[in-house]
Amino acid sequence: MRMLNATNLIVGLVDEQDHLIGFTRILTDFVYRALIFDVIVKPSHRGQGLGTLLIDTVVNHPKLQRVEYLGLCCLPDMIPFYNRWGFSESADGIRLLFRAHASP
Repeated sequence: MRMLNATNLIVGLVDEQDHLIGFTRILTDFVYRALIFDVIVKPSHRGQGLGTLLIDTVVNHPKLQRVEYLGLCCLPDMIPFYNRWGFSESADGIRLLFRAHASP
């Protein structure tokens, strides 16, 4: 629940019984940067274009149209999927770096 409370935009997909079948979330300042996290489609519903629907919804979201950079986190094998929307591993030399929280 903390994760959702700290998220700026959430896009969810439900089936006919109102069960969640797809989900993504966006953290953003609505000006300079927006990051897409957790693009997830339920395994039983994959291959139906729902991931495409999620990303189309995000990149066309009215609140994100003026954001300078839209980024995302994904596994390396998913890079070709996101390339269709113009995502690349570097934008104007900007790289997304991570630092894992040290274990106690």
